[in-house]
Amino acid sequence: MSDGNRFSRVSVLIVDDNDTTRAMLRAILRTEGLNVIGEARDGDTAIELVRKQRPGLVCLDVMMPSIGGIEVLTRIKTEQPDIRVLMISGSTDRDTVKAAIDGGANGYLVKPFNSARVMAAIGVALSRSRSSS
Repeated sequence: MSDGNRFSRVSVLIVDDNDTTRAMLRAILRTEGLNVIGEARDGDTAIELVRKQRPGLVCLDVMMPSIGGIEVLTRIKTEQPDIRVLMISGSTDRDTVKAAIDGGANGYLVKPFNSARVMAAIGVALSRSRSSS
């Protein structure tokens, strides 16, 4: 069973200040059949795009200039709690992971990543219901 079919109708917004990371994610997601509907390199743009495009999933970097990923996560979940958010970070710091989960993240992916790890994390993020804690 290919995950491509399962994810084919999922619209994704990629948010990361690193051009290379965004390009890698875009390539992986498109190869796996997800619909990348937009990209942002900072939190302000991310919030604006989420409001306009209402993606099913946001792949959100934790560390960004201006507004950090945890703050963006909080705003997304406050305004549109049904949007799934997969946090992406180079950090496995316990406080950072806890802040993400407490903020409503549906998953946490640690850099560096490969296609299999990205898709596994997305599968978890999409399968978690809002009511689970």
